[in-house]
Amino acid sequence: MSERQEPLVSVLTPVYNGEEFLAECIESVLAQTYSNWEYIIINNCSTDRTLEIALDYAKKDSRILVRSNDGFVGVIENHNIAFTLLSSRAKYCKVVSADDFIFPDCLAKIVDFAEANPSAGIIGSYQLSGDLIKWQGFQYPRAVFSGLEICRHFFLLPQVFVEGKPIFGFGTPTSLLYRADLVRESKGKFYPNSSPHADTSACFEVLRNSSFGFVYHVLSYERTHATTQSSKSKELNRYLSAFLNDLQQYGPFYLTKEELEREIDKQLAAYHQFLGINYLIGFRKKEFWSYHKSRLEELGHPLKRLVLLRAGLAAILKEALNPEQAVRKLRKQFFLASTDVPVHAAPQRRTNLETVPRTSKASEPIDISSSPERSSGSPPNRR
Repeated sequence: MSERQEPLVSVLTPVYNGEEFLAECIESVLAQTYSNWEYIIINNCSTDRTLEIALDYAKKDSRILVRSNDGFVGVIENHNIAFTLLSSRAKYCKVVSADDFIFPDCLAKIVDFAEANPSAGIIGSYQLSGDLIKWQGFQYPRAVFSGLEICRHFFLLPQVFVEGKPIFGFGTPTSLLYRADLVRESKGKFYPNSSPHADTSACFEVLRNSSFGFVYHVLSYERTHATTQSSKSKELNRYLSAFLNDLQQYGPFYLTKEELEREIDKQLAAYHQFLGINYLIGFRKKEFWSYHKSRLEELGHPLKRLVLLRAGLAAILKEALNPEQAVRKLRKQFFLASTDVPVHAAPQRRTNLETVPRTSKASEPIDISSSPERSSGSPPNRR
């Protein structure tokens, strides 16, 4: 594809205090083999050298634009501000989180796919996270899936976790490409709620009237450390409430009434079990309980102490049949997960498959092309 034929891609990086990794992020965009892009960096009132770094790069390349918010806003609002700034000429929108970077052929491969598959409103790809490749489960060579099919699978199939990281799902903002028209149609609310996982909610929203595409190449790198949203979600287990929210809001579009009721009951039971065990063990701090209490209240399921006690005792009695396994689970899920330790970019150790506390069993790669009626298991957790 010649430069004249290349459609314009608006690349967006919303950032707050990102001086440590921002230069590497920007350099990865500059290194793209695809040349027809604009790059908009949205500075959210950073107090470090973020703005200085961004402006320095903007002086060197006219395709880089820097915007600063008048006042500090939340992370999701900052992303939605960014989405309003993409060029009217842009055909595609690509977010690159300030902690992450994209590989040199990222835009070329993902745009080439999008051009060949116009029905796909969102296109995903493999992503390297430390030494782990995420967003697996798609059956090569099939690469385009109807919104109905893939959302049913994401609601009904079990998640797979490796070292506490979900590897099945739509992806993260850095691993996805959006068609710009779909972003514009949202009128500044492309991420439709304030949850840190609103990027997933956006996928469920868009895929009501669009297909999902997948590129079988590793095109981006996700860096997780103590201050990222992913690490915070793992620490508090915000995946639980985020998935319940998506299930209640978008489940009616993709599931039958019976399926939806079953999955909500299953999700609530698993949620209560997770909280019940933590309540009995007593490791969690006030922030943990305030978060889950307020979220369940918002979702219409007020937290009750008796329900916690029952769920926690039932889980402990069940695990008592296998005490050695129970001890391993408790250490891994409730002690180590609550320790605020940065996740290194490339840990030198073997990865082990494990299950999330609430729901799912590790499984073989999932055949997305199979009939939805054959799908079973618990709903996935995503970043």
